[in-house]
Amino acid sequence: MTPETAAHAAPPDRALPGTGAPHRHALVVLVMDHPGVLNRVASLMRARNFNIDSLAVSRTDREHISRMTITLHGDDVAVEQAAKQLYKLIDVLKVQDVTADQVVEHELALIKVRATDANRAEVIKIVELYKGRIVDIAPESVIVEATGTEAEIDALVALTRSYGIKELVRTGAIVMLRGAGSIEEALKL
Repeated sequence: MTPETAAHAAPPDRALPGTGAPHRHALVVLVMDHPGVLNRVASLMRARNFNIDSLAVSRTDREHISRMTITLHGDDVAVEQAAKQLYKLIDVLKVQDVTADQVVEHELALIKVRATDANRAEVIKIVELYKGRIVDIAPESVIVEATGTEAEIDALVALTRSYGIKELVRTGAIVMLRGAGSIEEALKL
C-alpha cells in the first residue's frame, strides 16, 4: 500500500456505519389515534427489513394520542435511520429510542399450564416464587398471570414448560423512563 492510499483507507479497527452487531432496541412512539397508523408503522419497519419482536399499543392520558412500544433487533445506525423515517410518517408525533436509558420495563403473560391433583401444588409454588398469580383453576390446568421483564417471563415459561403448556400469550414489553422525564410531557401540542 502506498502512502497515498494508506491515508484514504479506513482504520482497520473501526466498523463501517450500519455494520455493527445487531442488538435489542426499544422504541417509544407517540402517534395520533387514527385508523391506519399501526399499519403504516409496521409497513415502514418491514420495508427497512426489521422483524418486530414485540409491539404494544395503547391510549395515553391525552385524548386522540396513542403510545407504541416497539422492540426489535438491529444495529444502532439502522435503528436510528428507521426512527428518522418514522418521524416522516403522517400522524407520528414523537419517537424515542430508550435502549440506553434507565427504564422500567414489564410485560404481561398468561400461561395455561397442565396441572393435575398430583402436581398442582408444585406448579403453584413455582408461580408464587416468580411473583405470579393463579387466575383460573380447572381440573386439568391452571392459568397463570405473570408480569416482569422479558427475562423473568422467559424463566417462568421455561419452568412451567416441563409440566406442559397448553396455551401462552404475552403482551410484549412496555417501557417507561425512570425519573421525572416524560416523553408525553416533552410533546409540544
